[in-house]
Amino acid sequence: MKMSIGQTIEIIYLDKAGKITQRKIEVNGIRDGRIRATCLTTGAPRVFLAASILSWRPVSENRHAG
Repeated sequence: MKMSIGQTIEIIYLDKAGKITQRKIEVNGIRDGRIRATCLTTGAPRVFLAASILSWRPVSENRHAG
C-alpha cells in the first residue's frame, strides 16, 4: 500500500532523539524521502523522514465515536 498526497494516515515514528511517537497526519507532499504533513493533533506543519516511520496505516474517514 502506498501513501498519497491528501491522505490522512496514522504513523508510528522514531524521532531523532530516539523517542517513539504515534500521531495522525494529513500528507501534504512526498519527495526525496521526506513527508511534508500537517499533524492533526497540533495543527502544525511537520516534516517526517520516511525511513523513520516504523509503521503507518490509512485512517478511515467513516469512523464515528460512540
